[in-house]
Amino acid sequence: MVACLALVTVPAVVSAQRYPGGLVDKSIAVVGNEMITLSDIESEVTMARAQGQSSDRNMRCELLESVMTNKLFLMQARLDSLEVNADVVESELSNRLDQIRTSLGGDDKVEEYFGKSIYRLRLEWREQFQDQSLMQQEKQQIAGKVPEITPYDVREYLDTVSVDDLPIVPIKYQLSHICLYPDREAANLAVKERLLSLRERIINGERFATLARLYSEDPGSARRGGELGMASKSIFWPAFSDAAMSLKPGIISQIVETPDGFHLIEVLEKSGDMFNARHILLKPKYTDEDREKAFKTLDSLRTEIQAKAITFELAARFYSEDLPTKTNGGQMADPYTGSSYYEIDQMKPQDYIAIQDLKEGEISEPVESLDNEGRSGNTIYKIIRVDKIIPAHPATYENDFTQLADQVREERENREIDKFLEEKIKSTYVVIDPLFADCDFSRSGWSEKIRKD
Repeated sequence: MVACLALVTVPAVVSAQRYPGGLVDKSIAVVGNEMITLSDIESEVTMARAQGQSSDRNMRCELLESVMTNKLFLMQARLDSLEVNADVVESELSNRLDQIRTSLGGDDKVEEYFGKSIYRLRLEWREQFQDQSLMQQEKQQIAGKVPEITPYDVREYLDTVSVDDLPIVPIKYQLSHICLYPDREAANLAVKERLLSLRERIINGERFATLARLYSEDPGSARRGGELGMASKSIFWPAFSDAAMSLKPGIISQIVETPDGFHLIEVLEKSGDMFNARHILLKPKYTDEDREKAFKTLDSLRTEIQAKAITFELAARFYSEDLPTKTNGGQMADPYTGSSYYEIDQMKPQDYIAIQDLKEGEISEPVESLDNEGRSGNTIYKIIRVDKIIPAHPATYENDFTQLADQVREERENREIDKFLEEKIKSTYVVIDPLFADCDFSRSGWSEKIRKD
């Protein structure tokens, strides 16, 4: 309390001053020994707009409450002598710069939009991310006071909450598949030959932009003559960025392969680690013969499995060309979570359409789908067996203990953080300018701190 009492002499509103653009800046809140100015909030509004959000008075109220709340965490982090995670800060700073540069179209546009140099923005944003690092660690430290959740805690939670308030576990599927690939080598060779032909036409005088509009399979850029806009190299596949950064303006690249397909690239402009380029994207096309051959084989396997001439697991080991699943009898697993159960939104649309009307143990007709490679995947042909279906249901102790334990922990962590904030708001010197008197703050304690004129 001594530190708080010593701060009573801090004025709630400092003398107003003007900053670029003619707006009068002023202190709109004091939290402990931290001052929050109108320009702080307007900077957050500007950032939100740059990221595509709309702004209104409610946004400013929410931003002020968020900033004040963060100040409380930051003050406690400093009292606890927490240290900034420098690696995370630099990574997040780079990501923000890349996103903003790409969104606005380069360093010059960023400086024009924010009215500050890139150097100045780096300093300000680095400081913000340093503060965020400390605040996040403080939140984790507060939440860490919650002891390990036990089976008794989960049962107690189930005894005190109504069924209507229990988390709903969505329908889940356990699946196995047998996969065949088309002739990728022939398809890749065909698309490369097409690109070489287009490259020769460009070198002989035809316009890159015209051919991009006619032939590129990237719909977003094709209508702009293949132009991607000024963007950071980090947002592209490494092979694409490396090729573009090595080109001089006006030079046409050799064929570049990425998980999206095959590209020709022409760089229009480079600035630091950013570039604006045109590209023509072509993707391998597989023949009807590929599809018919694969479907015939898969249909025969399906018939033999249904006739019990061979088990699905044995057929997968002998015939499936999907290496990650063939060794375990074709059983599929989510590549991101490792779980053998899929929710609907975790499946590829083609897979779900194939199995949505099947019962446990039934096998789909042959279907054309995608594998798990790259952003857009590669064509693959498969049959899918539904091994198990867990219907949607309120979480139960027997089947969903982990999810319930997570729910209990989250609620207790939130209560711990709420308790910390309520106590801090009461014990910390806080004054809020009457300009924000009409704000509907989520924590009533803030409203009690509004200065009375």
